Amino acid sequence: MDKKVTVRVPATSANCGPGFDTLGLACNLYNYFTYELMDQGFNLKIEGEGSEKLKPGKNNLAYFSFYKVWDMVTGSKTGLSIKMINNIPLSRGLGSSSTAIVAGLVAANHLSGNTLSKNEIVQLATEIEGHPDNVAPAILGGMTISYVDNGKASALKFLPLKPFKLVAVVPDMPLSTSLARKAIPKTVSHHDAVFNTSRAALLVGAMLTGEYQHLNSGLCDRLHQPYRAHLIPGMEDAFAAAINNGAYNAIISGAGSTLMAYVPINVCYEAVGEAMRNALSKHGLQSVSHILDIDTEGAILV
Repeated sequence: MDKKVTVRVPATSANCGPGFDTLGLACNLYNYFTYELMDQGFNLKIEGEGSEKLKPGKNNLAYFSFYKVWDMVTGSKTGLSIKMINNIPLSRGLGSSSTAIVAGLVAANHLSGNTLSKNEIVQLATEIEGHPDNVAPAILGGMTISYVDNGKASALKFLPLKPFKLVAVVPDMPLSTSLARKAIPKTVSHHDAVFNTSRAALLVGAMLTGEYQHLNSGLCDRLHQPYRAHLIPGMEDAFAAAINNGAYNAIISGAGSTLMAYVPINVCYEAVGEAMRNALSKHGLQSVSHILDIDTEGAILV
């Protein structure tokens, strides 16, 4: 049985506009985790994002998730050394914490004999994360529709019929998920609920049929983005700048602060990113942009 494994986990963008806590996608920005069994103790080495903040130990998500599977499957004790190469920024709505959860589960499953299915890993990841919209695409790749029935999380993966680009504009401002969730009201009007139901269905339908002319409407939301706008200065101006430069539309990625534009392949992606960054800078918010594709594989061993 192996004693060492490296897992590559993609960044994710949850909600995809109207699919609050339901829709998500994986994109080709990755964190790498190398797990090695030791006789005892913890060792952690980090390169890149979070190198000054993250600490070793069972409270670290990369350790916690590993031992959730290891203890359940083997019942034996082991020390653990982890090396992280982090390219996904922390607390920006790109699923950085989900990568640690997924990496630990996948690594422990491999090192303990591959007894768990991907669906079982989705369930365990959801138990740790609290909701499946980020962990499901990180595990499965592509776009996912996640749901929970009687406490059991499941996800349906699909791939868009035609290619498009994602332009992720990442502000120099972390935004905690808890703060972003507190901004959302506990109830919404029936009218807004119907609006979001139609837009989420339209978004999935457009992706599956390739009828991307519907994405301008299909990416609209009234459940969470209007209430989070004040947390990301210049958000609405950045969305308008994206559309004016050829994007289908733009959304808050996860809880933010990253803004994600969905862009046709015949449009200048750099111009979309620059326009969005300029819009944010006018509100005092500096940012960088990444041009991304959908990752189709999810977490894999490398």
